[in-house]
Amino acid sequence: MASVAALLPLCAFAETLTVASWGGSYLRSQMLGFIRDFEEATGVRVEIVEYAGGIDPIRSQVRSYNVRWDVVDLELFDAIRANEEGLLLAINPEDLEPGSDGTPPTEDFIDGSLFPFGVGNILFSMVFAYNEAHTEKDPTSIADFFDLRKFPGERALRRTPVANLEWALLADGVPPAEVYPTLETDVGLQRAFRKLDRIKAVTRWWTDGEQPVAWLESGDVAFASLYHGRAYSAAQRGSPLAILWDRQITYKNVWGIPRNVRNPELALKFVRFATSTESLGKQTRYMPYGPMRQSSLELVPDEVRAYLPTSDGKLEQAFTSDPAWWSKNLERIQPRFDRWLRTPTQVPERLRR
Repeated sequence: MASVAALLPLCAFAETLTVASWGGSYLRSQMLGFIRDFEEATGVRVEIVEYAGGIDPIRSQVRSYNVRWDVVDLELFDAIRANEEGLLLAINPEDLEPGSDGTPPTEDFIDGSLFPFGVGNILFSMVFAYNEAHTEKDPTSIADFFDLRKFPGERALRRTPVANLEWALLADGVPPAEVYPTLETDVGLQRAFRKLDRIKAVTRWWTDGEQPVAWLESGDVAFASLYHGRAYSAAQRGSPLAILWDRQITYKNVWGIPRNVRNPELALKFVRFATSTESLGKQTRYMPYGPMRQSSLELVPDEVRAYLPTSDGKLEQAFTSDPAWWSKNLERIQPRFDRWLRTPTQVPERLRR
């Protein structure tokens, strides 16, 4: 595995760095949290490319030696897959910023957030949300999402097997500890798809994180899966969206640097800046995603803490995604999921809203 060289002094001339990240209110939190500060501190212009996940674009760039993305904000399971294919540079934790009190990064970063191939930046959750203005009663459990009799109306889910298969089994009564062993079997996969069949005909599939928010706000869907921070941002602007925390699925994102990048030193400089105590703490002012540094937790505004997926006992209701499992099984399951999507399913009209 290749290694990023030591940091160089700041260049006296302007440069451009391309960062691939997720759009919408999440990107806004990065821009206001640290990207603009990085530009001012370094004289480097940051160009943003919106990214929707997966490793195909990284693979094609690295293998063609035409790497246009200097840094990528990856979901952890994608980062693991990319590393297994040799697509990412190594990052030495000693090259990162110490904590604001001088604590070494290996001690300041939360356990499970430093990897040979990337640096953890946030912990977030995929949750279910609903529009209180368009819902006669509040759901209380994940089972309600799959209950069209009790809670009629359209649904929205991210167009991926990730999270959806876990939720299907959890709603069907599978204990959390048995979800992934169940998905290892063909019988278990069939059980998950049968559960999803119940809502498939009334489900919209989203690929952009702002889509389910817009559908909920307009009343086009009754319930939607979405990133919990997007629901927070909508609530901040007055939208009556509420989060169902039951069986929230927690994930981690990491910054990765593609192999064959033109300026690995500059890419590392950005990662170092973006994962500093101040940067991760400041980002929480605009999006309640949990920062991956202990020292950054002290900077989280009080009004945001209630929305953190780790606060107020929320983790007791949570299901933790297994990125290593998905890194090994996504290529096996994705084609089956795609075929399932193409197969029409009917739901009786009485179950629609």
